[in-house]
Amino acid sequence: MLVSDLLEGKGLAVATITGEATVGSAVADLARHRVGALVVSPDGRTIDGIVSERDIVQRLSELHIKLLDQPVASIMSASVHVCSPMDDVETIMNLMTERRIRHVPVVEGALLCGIISIGDVVKSRIGELEKDRNELMEYITAR
Repeated sequence: MLVSDLLEGKGLAVATITGEATVGSAVADLARHRVGALVVSPDGRTIDGIVSERDIVQRLSELHIKLLDQPVASIMSASVHVCSPMDDVETIMNLMTERRIRHVPVVEGALLCGIISIGDVVKSRIGELEKDRNELMEYITAR
């Protein structure tokens, strides 16, 4: 299965935020969009970084309430692992496991065109396993 197949099922919408926005705004956007990460982008098409719930919690332990007024750029991960729509989902699963990341933006050329979460990957894998199981059951009962 390809990343493009996952995007076809889940859609191409990506929650983004600018690097100048406050961490408080990022917290509100994470809750509003019901996502675990926001792509940091000045225009919704290019990627400056990514900020996740984990990034916020780690810095919150240091700065406490002062963190909410800090710019997102001060806590975002600037080194972002990305994939293309033509990448295999298994490759992305391995990337997420090896790098201990939960969100991978999808880019085509240099432009943002989607995002894949660990939940999307797990859902896809469960679907594949259910399909295999059903095919085996059909084979067994058809005999």
